[in-house]
Amino acid sequence: MIGYAVRAARCVLRLAVTGGLATLGADGAPFASLAAVATTPEGEPILLLSDLALHTVNIKRDPRASLVLVAPGGEGGDPLAGARLSVSGTIAVDENANHRRRFLARHEEAAGYSAFKDFNLYKITIAAAHLVAGFGRIVNLTPAELLTDCSDCAALIAAEEDAVEHMNEDHAKALALCATRLLGMAEGNWQATGADPDGLDLRAGAMRARLEFPEKVRSGGDLRAVLAHSAKEARSK
Repeated sequence: MIGYAVRAARCVLRLAVTGGLATLGADGAPFASLAAVATTPEGEPILLLSDLALHTVNIKRDPRASLVLVAPGGEGGDPLAGARLSVSGTIAVDENANHRRRFLARHEEAAGYSAFKDFNLYKITIAAAHLVAGFGRIVNLTPAELLTDCSDCAALIAAEEDAVEHMNEDHAKALALCATRLLGMAEGNWQATGADPDGLDLRAGAMRARLEFPEKVRSGGDLRAVLAHSAKEARSK
């Protein structure tokens, strides 16, 4: 059960595009809002927030926060029929340039306002996680179970930006085949938005998909090899 729960929770974490952000008001009452979400290579949620928003005002006073994420789709379009993940912890400004690039690759529409002085990237440091993956499939997960250990993946993180750009410019057809033939997604202008040790994130308009790797990827060379194998498999189908 734990193995299934970890896979399901990580899938929700990586695929969710928006999340319900809960913060604490000045009177201690909870306040919920909606925010666009991406992840660090480890899987920590990152959000681009305006200083003018009430949730940001709350965060600056009390950094405790919770975020609920729902897997795209769901049976019959019902979000309650799919897996959902709640994470809780603390949230703070994140000045990591690679994290900002990952967020903007996933949310291109944010590029127009991301440079405004009142917008900052924030990262949630997860303290606990709670997965609901269906009837009787309710599991609490630790950060170590939910997140990806990137301590041995510095080479991949350094190569990610160039690798994603190369795939989008020179291997767009292969990415589309992976999305449609391996993942069962609809036809579209599929582009890679990010790579981490566990998988490749893909986007075509409003559609999102994730190509899970069969084994952990630690370097640019590992990434090229696993993507070449996936493209070959997609072409054979």
